[in-house]
Amino acid sequence: MKLFVKQLLQKKNALIIVSMLTILGICSWWLMSGGDPVGSRYTTAVVERGSLTQTVSANGTLNPVKLVNVGSQVSGIVQKLHVDFNDHVKAGQILLELDPALMQSQLEQSLANVANAEAQLELATANEARTRGLFEQEYVTKQELDQSVQALKSARAQLASTSAQVSRDRTNLSNTIIRSPVSGVVVSRVVDTGQTVAASLQAPVLFTIAQDLSNMQIDTSYAEADIGAIQIGQAATFRVDAFPNRSFNGIVKQVRLNPTTQQSVVTYNVVVGVKNPELKLMPGMTAYVNITIAERKDVLMISNAALRFRPVDGASRADKSRGESGKPKGELKKERGDASPMGTAYILEDGLPKAVRISVGITDNRFTELIGDSVKEGTAVIIEDRQPSAKAKGGSGMRLF
Repeated sequence: MKLFVKQLLQKKNALIIVSMLTILGICSWWLMSGGDPVGSRYTTAVVERGSLTQTVSANGTLNPVKLVNVGSQVSGIVQKLHVDFNDHVKAGQILLELDPALMQSQLEQSLANVANAEAQLELATANEARTRGLFEQEYVTKQELDQSVQALKSARAQLASTSAQVSRDRTNLSNTIIRSPVSGVVVSRVVDTGQTVAASLQAPVLFTIAQDLSNMQIDTSYAEADIGAIQIGQAATFRVDAFPNRSFNGIVKQVRLNPTTQQSVVTYNVVVGVKNPELKLMPGMTAYVNITIAERKDVLMISNAALRFRPVDGASRADKSRGESGKPKGELKKERGDASPMGTAYILEDGLPKAVRISVGITDNRFTELIGDSVKEGTAVIIEDRQPSAKAKGGSGMRLF
């Protein structure tokens, strides 16, 4: 009985060992094959028809089309403030009044100078007439007559000078009342009642008025690599942080010729016109702009991942993308004499990748337009190899024995 039990245990142990070796062999084969049979180790995508829109992107700032800075030509203390932020104003409406006392006193002094000049003119006129009569009777010399004529001219000039001073002082007095030059909305106010306004070398800015917030513009900067494709009239879409789930539309209005260079990067200002009837868009908002530079409808499209794919470990059939030198060509390089860029895609043939040269057009960064008939609609192209390369397996392979 003991011998029988011993033999049974030996048979059981041998069966267990054989089973373990079988399992280890299966695992070894599974790992060596990449976990998949040869034909299913690749992820593919189907070439299909659809529409493509190619855009160029940049950030910009929303601004009113016309922004007017209102300043003061005269100095003084702010006496009355008639408007505030966000107030709608009309052209000619009073915005602010400065204390007119100083300007009023200067005007009164100038008026007194005019009265004095008028009196001097009357005296000089009478003297000139009297002297001329005496000269005709030869009671005075020619020199005395000339002196009276000169005094008359000087009196007239003095009156003209004082009259001009009166006109200037009246203008300065009227400038103590600041009026809006345009109709619009007050977007900035930098003074308060009682504050002193000092106008010396230049007019200080008191208010900023946006003429029409229903029509705005985005000032963006595009790199020189993209500027060649941007033209006036192209459609644009943009988003702002205030409304992240909403897309707004615009039109390219201007491509300014003045370049800006920062850290050896050349950019150009592109102005995008925007309609803002709901007044939801505000000056200063950051806009994330996409300008449409090309559109295609009902064209063959291939995944960009397929254009980036390259076989590993030489696991492919004859590679038609290799030139005479045997080195692979670039992903999207132009063939000599061709107008369209060229690319390489891989299809499965007998379980192995096969290279196919294709002509490509525009791209939306996810799909690329296929030109020609080198690849048909519905063809499966490889976009990924799920098996790691030999180098990767060598570094992480598991030793079974």
